[in-house]
Amino acid sequence: MTDRKRSEDDLHAKLDHLTLTRKEGFRRLVDAPSRPRPEHLTHRQLSLLGEKARADYDRRRRKWHANLGPLRTPQMEALHEDLWDIIDSNEQDGDKVKGSIAIDAFPGLGKTTAALAFAKLLHRRVIEEEGEYTDQRHERWPVCRVGLTSNTSMRDFNRAILEFFAHPGRFRGTATDFGFRALDCVLSCETTLLIVDDLHFLRWRNRTGIDVSNHFKYIANEFPVTLLMIGVGLQARGLFDEGDSYEDAVLAQTGRRTTRLGMKPFTIDTEEGRTDWRNTLLAIEERVVLANKYPGMIADDLSDELFARSTGHIGSLMTLVNRACQRAVRTGAERIDLELLSKVKNDAASEKGREELRQAFAAGRLVSKPKKKAA
Repeated sequence: MTDRKRSEDDLHAKLDHLTLTRKEGFRRLVDAPSRPRPEHLTHRQLSLLGEKARADYDRRRRKWHANLGPLRTPQMEALHEDLWDIIDSNEQDGDKVKGSIAIDAFPGLGKTTAALAFAKLLHRRVIEEEGEYTDQRHERWPVCRVGLTSNTSMRDFNRAILEFFAHPGRFRGTATDFGFRALDCVLSCETTLLIVDDLHFLRWRNRTGIDVSNHFKYIANEFPVTLLMIGVGLQARGLFDEGDSYEDAVLAQTGRRTTRLGMKPFTIDTEEGRTDWRNTLLAIEERVVLANKYPGMIADDLSDELFARSTGHIGSLMTLVNRACQRAVRTGAERIDLELLSKVKNDAASEKGREELRQAFAAGRLVSKPKKKAA
């Protein structure tokens, strides 16, 4: 294994949600090269590998199958188009409040994955157009990402922004002090997108939630950024509602300035939906590196079972395929079939509904394959 390949693997291994809360970690995400795909070997070629070479090959396949995505699904494509509409329309003069965005969808639909993929594209576009440094020779950071917890206060939130920029004043100060320093970072680094992940962890209807909601309004008014919030059940939590109380009015103002975007699971009740499902399975099948893989192994022979086991959620689908590939390599099967797939466990939510879907497929009430198969 070359030193270059090893360094690329090390770079990818350092990408996690903790490092993405710091600018250096986010840059690693943006600059990380595409992971090299392991070459496809036949059974005979596998048998000719020495013990060390085989161990290295299987190790590279483990990492490859664990990182098959992200896939440019129709859901991701549609979300990105909406995001570009809002981001580009927010290039207004400084006296105008920029509209905010909330990606509100169930778990397992790829919200954060899609948002980070978009953030990478935005970062690269801005750096390509305007350079890595501002006119004042500060580092340019088009994107800042922070995460929330259930007890996040205004001070915690402002400090998280400072932590991203590695500001030396992030250790001591009041919420107001941190807020001014955060604004200085955003202005100095010409940040245009502020991503707030896991917004559902915030308890909106208590004092802390109202304070942070007020702070979001402050950011929208004073920071020249587009605020992108990501969470589960945000509408149900009242983020977009209007009411009679002061607390409801505060949240309603946030809702008036926020465009709600969603992501949906795959559906197979229309020909278009079945085509989208098949195209996704074909993309996955093309990426799988197994000695006994054959055309249609996933997209044809496992279409119904994969839908039943994932309930159309991209996160559950990718988890199931990843684990099946790991078992196929480890056991020497080198292919995925119904027998192997039946031994692979998936997340609890998907497993709960699979029997009902299996019965629907068996009875002919559901069909996952389009009448005209995609090439």
